[in-house]
Amino acid sequence: MTASRQRARNDVCASFDPNGERVAALRERLVEVAGLSELFQALADETRTKILYLLASEELCVCDLAAILDLSLPAVSHHLRLLKTMRLVKYRREGKNVYYSLADEHVLRLIQVAQEHYEEER
Repeated sequence: MTASRQRARNDVCASFDPNGERVAALRERLVEVAGLSELFQALADETRTKILYLLASEELCVCDLAAILDLSLPAVSHHLRLLKTMRLVKYRREGKNVYYSLADEHVLRLIQVAQEHYEEER
């Protein structure tokens, strides 16, 4: 067996013998993560991540977001609609302007933890 093939086998079990009780219990717990993949998909888009990052520091109107990101109003509105659907942002209308902010502290913590993790990796 070649050295590279041996190294490849070091990161898996030598034989397939799962712990039946543990597998069953953990399988039941998977219900707890339902919907998380959609949340991470929303966060995976760089434009949406930038929007959340900007909103973490202050409330902004759609026009300001479009100007900062150098995007059209419809493009920014599309991203904000998705973020609103995922309950990551909220909005309020003031006259002709619509202002967005983060939906709650959980979203701010998500951004902060992601930033901390990213900085650790450098």
